[in-house]
This record gives sequence, structure tokens and C-alpha cells, in this order.
Amino acid sequence: MRAGAGISTASDPLAGAIEAARAAADALDGQPADLAVVFAAGAHLAAPETTLRGVHAALAPEALIGCGAGGVLGEGREHETGTAVAVWAASLGGGSARSFHATVTEVDDGGVLEGLPEPSVDAALILLSDPYTFPTDAVLEGLARDTPGVPVLGGVSSARTLGGTGALFLDQTVCEDGAVGVCLDGVEMLPCVSQGAAPVGREMTITAADGNVILELAGKPAVQSIEEVISELPIAQRALVASGLLIGIVIDGGKPDYEQGDFLVRGVLGADADTGAVAVGTNVQPGQVVRLHARDARSADDDLRRALGLRAEASGSQRPAGALVFSCNGRGQSMFGAGDHDATMIRDVLGGAPAAGFFAAGEIGPVGGRSFLHAFTATVAVFPQ
Repeated sequence: MRAGAGISTASDPLAGAIEAARAAADALDGQPADLAVVFAAGAHLAAPETTLRGVHAALAPEALIGCGAGGVLGEGREHETGTAVAVWAASLGGGSARSFHATVTEVDDGGVLEGLPEPSVDAALILLSDPYTFPTDAVLEGLARDTPGVPVLGGVSSARTLGGTGALFLDQTVCEDGAVGVCLDGVEMLPCVSQGAAPVGREMTITAADGNVILELAGKPAVQSIEEVISELPIAQRALVASGLLIGIVIDGGKPDYEQGDFLVRGVLGADADTGAVAVGTNVQPGQVVRLHARDARSADDDLRRALGLRAEASGSQRPAGALVFSCNGRGQSMFGAGDHDATMIRDVLGGAPAAGFFAAGEIGPVGGRSFLHAFTATVAVFPQ
């Protein structure tokens, strides 16, 4: 497998698309582009068809997907605002890419999912969804049930066309709703999900729950148990928790010891002082193990460096062929105080492997063997050579 990436901030959409696509094509060293992934921001969303025309003219990809973005990143740089386009291309060797447009039609007893190909047991999916017309959480839950073990990575589009419609790209077409994606067969993909939050305090077991409400932790009202754990924390960790309490929930309970990446991190939505119940951002069950988490720039930096390092080791002695990046639009300068944080780290840890991505309104990636929709994460699809 070979990959290439290019970014352009040219104000003209056609010229910018051609510039970025040519840079990606040059890195393929004459190999055909089996797949192109395009992330477009700013002026590109006035006439995204023009951007797609430029990419096809310079790259002629067999399959193309992409979406509108509030900002793009790659090749060690982040463009969080303004006009920019990022193009990532890959020659898949013996693998293949099947692009698709998926939609969900509402019916009386729920929704009907159409357009999503049935993946093989060793396939991988890249999914880019519209935030208003596609129930990403519900679809991921169905995929986990129907095709367990198939990793899904991607993100939620963070910008629409200037006309206010969805901006999803499929080959040479702009789709206004649903989700676009690609099913990769015969292509090795290493998922990397950095949730950017550090566990604090001791682990606790849920002893009573209802839906997304934790009623009891360790046999006591949830609020009481959480207050006890916080009182045991060092002062510095208490300050982090005070700025935003998070709950980490173990998804795969079969391990004897839990590490940072084993927790699905969700926010605390509210608490009832009378009953001691705590509502969190996902459904929970009695028997699950939880641990308080705190999010800050330092823990986000450490977590991403650790997660990328593990994927780099898994790629062997050679640097990866390339990487696709889906970083939360709440990261960037607002989290780290300076630009280019995620893009620079990905470039450095992955040895300069061609990488491109966008700042998403939600990131898709696996935790504990199942893919979820996250927030504040940096999710990376790493492709070994």
C-alpha cells in the first residue's frame, strides 16, 4: 500500500483542489489512486462540485468520499478556520475500496437503513455522516450487533454548504443527507482512539442502573460514592475534576486490569441530590466497572502520544503507509493553547507518514471491540505498508 496527502489554502476552489490532489498523487509514485478522501472548508463549500472536479482532474481516483469541514489538518499543519482543502489518496495494492451512500428512512417502528454494504468479517469501514439526517449512534449500535469485530472509523461533518444543505462527497456527487463511506476489503487498518482524558481515583462497580442513569455505585447512592472518591483525590486532580467531571465505563469487562484506553469516556449530564442518581451520556448496566476521568491538555497530549506509539510499534520497522485523522473541533488551539498539536504529533510519531483529516463534530472509533461516537477525541486510522 502507498498513500499520499496534500493540503491547499488557495482561495480558488478549483485551483486549491488541483494543488492538494497533485501533492497526494506525487506521493503515490505513479501508482493508481484506488481511494481518495477529501475534506473541504471555507470557499470550497460555496460550490463543492468544483472541488470534486479538481480532485478528479488531478488524481482520477477509483473511489472518492469526503465531507464539509470546519477545519482541516494534515502534513503537520492544522487549518482550523478559513478556506482549505485536504486530499488523502491511497493505492491499495491487493485491497479494494467500495464507496457508498447510506440513508435512514423513518418508519412507524423506527428507521430503515439503506445503502450500507454488508462488510466481510475482515473488512473495515470509514464513515462520514451528516449530523442532522443520520443517526450515527444507532447505526453504530446496529453494526456492532450485526457485524461484530468490524472496525468503523470516521467522523461527523462539521460544515454544510453555503446553501445550508449537507456536504457529503461521493465520487463526483455532493450528497445532502445521510452518510458516505468506504468499505475496505483486504486492507489492514489499525484503529487509534485517544479520548484525551485521564482516569482518576479508584474503580467502582455499578450496582443499580436504569437506562443511562446510575442509581448505585458500590452499593451506595451514586452521588455519595462519587463524592467519596473525589474527597480522596490529590488537590491537583480535584481541580481537574471540578472543571468538568467525566465517567469512564469499561466496555470489555473480561480483563483483569484496566488501562486508560479501556474506558468509554462520557460526560455527566446531571445528578439528583434527593435520590443520589447520576445521569451519564450512554446506557449503563449493573456489573459494569467505572472510574472518574478528567480532561485537560496534558492528559490529552499524553494519551495521544501513547496511543500513536502503540500503533507505530504494531506497524513494524517500516513507517506506516499513511493515516486518516478525525479530531474533535473542541481540540486544536482551544484545548492546547497553540495550533498544530494533533497534526504535528501524528507526523512525528508516525515517522512522517502521509496524513490528512478534519476537525469533526463527533469522532467514530472503537473502544473495547465496538465502535462508538465520541467527543473531544483524536481518532486515527493507521494503515501499515
